[in-house]
Amino acid sequence: MSKIQNVRLPNAATGEYNPEQFNQLVRSLEQIIFQLNSTYTPVTSENTLSAVSWFESRGGEDESVATPITFPSSSLDAFGRLVTVQPYTLFDSQNRYAIDSQFDTALTGSGTTTYLSNESSVSLDVTTTSGDQVVRQTKRVMPYQPGKGLAVLATFVMGDAKTNLRQRVGYFSEENGVFLQQNDSTVSFVLRSNSRPTPGTPSDVRTVDQADWNGDKMDGTGPSGRTLDLTKNQILYMDFEWLGTGDVRCGFFVDGQLVICHTFHNDNEYTSVYMQTAILPVRYEITNTGTTSSSTSMKQVCSSVISMGGYEESSSKGFARRSSALSSISTTFLPLISIRLASGYTESVVLIDKPVVFPVTSQDYEIILLKNPTLTGASWGAIPNSFSVEFDQSATSYTGGTIVSQTYLSSTVQAGGMTDELADYNWDLQLGTTISGTSDIYTIAVRTLSATPSGSAWASLSFFDLTD
Repeated sequence: MSKIQNVRLPNAATGEYNPEQFNQLVRSLEQIIFQLNSTYTPVTSENTLSAVSWFESRGGEDESVATPITFPSSSLDAFGRLVTVQPYTLFDSQNRYAIDSQFDTALTGSGTTTYLSNESSVSLDVTTTSGDQVVRQTKRVMPYQPGKGLAVLATFVMGDAKTNLRQRVGYFSEENGVFLQQNDSTVSFVLRSNSRPTPGTPSDVRTVDQADWNGDKMDGTGPSGRTLDLTKNQILYMDFEWLGTGDVRCGFFVDGQLVICHTFHNDNEYTSVYMQTAILPVRYEITNTGTTSSSTSMKQVCSSVISMGGYEESSSKGFARRSSALSSISTTFLPLISIRLASGYTESVVLIDKPVVFPVTSQDYEIILLKNPTLTGASWGAIPNSFSVEFDQSATSYTGGTIVSQTYLSSTVQAGGMTDELADYNWDLQLGTTISGTSDIYTIAVRTLSATPSGSAWASLSFFDLTD
């Protein structure tokens, strides 16, 4: 840029500036601006030259050449996609004021559980006797949508390693799943399969010991520098691809960062699926495989199952309907209709949708939705077009059960429901099963608010079957 020539500016005024002096100032500024615009020459900086050199060294002037950016595996989901979405929680558990009832407990021998109120934890306890066992397993199995990563987190503290003691934590059942295991003093990740190597026979043949993990071995020599101590609290992490094949990654959180310790690779490896299903429960387990030197306790703390990338709430409905109206309804609750999971389909994902009652006789009614009543005179039958669910309309009475929904209804209202049409799935109303395979039961029950006249009503109970 050349030197700006002197421009004549107006003389300073002794008082107020007059309009002519202002006009002279404007003309002077216009001349300065003109000189700036007509003499400007860009200066190439050293940084610009360096940037050009850097670019040319990576492909010259070919704009089609891209520089790859690599993200750490801990920032990716099971399908290798960068995690940028809000996770969708399918299940979570904590033991703040009591043992979480979402888990069923199976005790063998002298095994016991103890609630640790000051630790919000459950202690799974075995003596020294061979065969002692405690299993804590969710009643619900968790839905999996193909194409979305499924992540499982579980916190725990294991007891001291000792001969004839086995401890397990993970996402697994008796037939399928993945879990962390400490058997005697050997720590492993295990992929259990009911599909291979022999279909129909559960196998733990894919047990990978800590020394053979293909990621951070957690022995102090890995990238994290961590030496794994299972007698201290740990955050176990697993995520799944399950389109019948895909990777399963296992690891821990270390100082807030996910560290992958072992990956089970399955694609391009086998002629069958790597396990039968990814619809599974969360499970904690401690077992004496023989006589031990001392009693042992393992702590169950919290757990969560998350669908990475959201969850598409899309499912057709099934319906359990009465074939005739129930009559002689009085002031004592009577069961109208009930549903449960069918035998052999207890790993199905079925959620209650909407109970509906249609009164026939002019009366005022109280209607409740019950979970797990004991029915008298039930006769279970198949529901058309649903293999997972069966229903009963024959029970004449019930005892027990927990009320999960309630409303009042007048016969002047031609139809009524205790819940609105659900905008979202209500996972708390999913039918679960005990470890031994006994299904939850949901029952619509009804009574009149006055003794006369006796009432009568139809009923239906709709549900979502996400495994249909």
